[in-house]
Amino acid sequence: MPIDAFSHDAGIYVDWQYILSCALLLSPAIISGALFIFSFLKEPRQFRNALYLLAALAWTSFFVILRFGNNTSIVVLIVILLFAPVITAIFLLINTITVVRKNGFSLTSFLPLLMAGFIFLMYFSPILIYHFNPDVRSIAGAIFILFVFEGLWFSFTFVALLLYSWLYRILPRKRIYDYIIIHGAGLNGNEPSPLLAGRIDKALELWNHQNQHGKFIVSGGQGTDEVVSEAQAMHDYLLKKGVPNNAILMEDKSTTTMENLQYSLLVIGHDTQRSDYTTAVVTSDFHVFRCAEYAHKLKLKADGVGSHTRGWYWPTAFIREFIAITKSHLWPYYTIAALWATIQILHYLMTSTGFIE
Repeated sequence: MPIDAFSHDAGIYVDWQYILSCALLLSPAIISGALFIFSFLKEPRQFRNALYLLAALAWTSFFVILRFGNNTSIVVLIVILLFAPVITAIFLLINTITVVRKNGFSLTSFLPLLMAGFIFLMYFSPILIYHFNPDVRSIAGAIFILFVFEGLWFSFTFVALLLYSWLYRILPRKRIYDYIIIHGAGLNGNEPSPLLAGRIDKALELWNHQNQHGKFIVSGGQGTDEVVSEAQAMHDYLLKKGVPNNAILMEDKSTTTMENLQYSLLVIGHDTQRSDYTTAVVTSDFHVFRCAEYAHKLKLKADGVGSHTRGWYWPTAFIREFIAITKSHLWPYYTIAALWATIQILHYLMTSTGFIE
């Protein structure tokens, strides 16, 4: 090869076998990285971006440690992989106590506890199965295999979304927005709750940053336990902050995140005939990516902007968001279950016919 002759004349030895082996080992990272870049540039508000990014980073880390790490670094990595989930579960248990003290008893308050229970179950299921009656141990073992594979996908997507939602939130926003949609978040009487007030203040900050250009769309209906609609409470709050009434549009019918966006789109349609308007969706930081993904599904050109959430509440809020997003992406769980069922049926048929013992 000409390049071999050139390197030989230059006194350079090229180990093509080493280069090829590195390329093969890195190929999963290269492929997933290329998919991430292509998908991100095409549309950053897609869940698949999170999966591509984590796959690329995880495989690259694995390659670096495998090629350049020593025995100590490999042992440290194994210890981290084994104990990080346990430490996380302990943190979630402590966080549950904090959330219950501050928020009271509710299913949402116990989400960190449920996540901790899932982690511990992943760890200790084999020990429990070992103590089962031998007659049911094989059945329990088969169910455990399904649980492990579903759990691994659940864990991978959770970490992927945690990483990517953070990345999406810190992306620079240089647009001037024509509409700023504020998502409702509960009331204290006829006043915005602290969480909702944080969203409104973030929207005000954005509005002032762009020299008070654009209009607010306050979006939120009236719950059965609320004396006014969330839209009305936000409207009044903005007026007290000095925003003129003609800069506030109300959407007071929605009860879900998707409805917030759907009905806000109708409000925009009544306010302008333009199709090139720009939109920001302001919500809490843990809620930004789901709003952005829903906006993409509705073909609404919108950037997500997040307000600060108190640290003690963040794990609970993010777990709830993850569950909501997962409900829109259930097909991998169905696929894993279908493959597992197919294997179990084939194993049963082969055993019952004597093909295998």
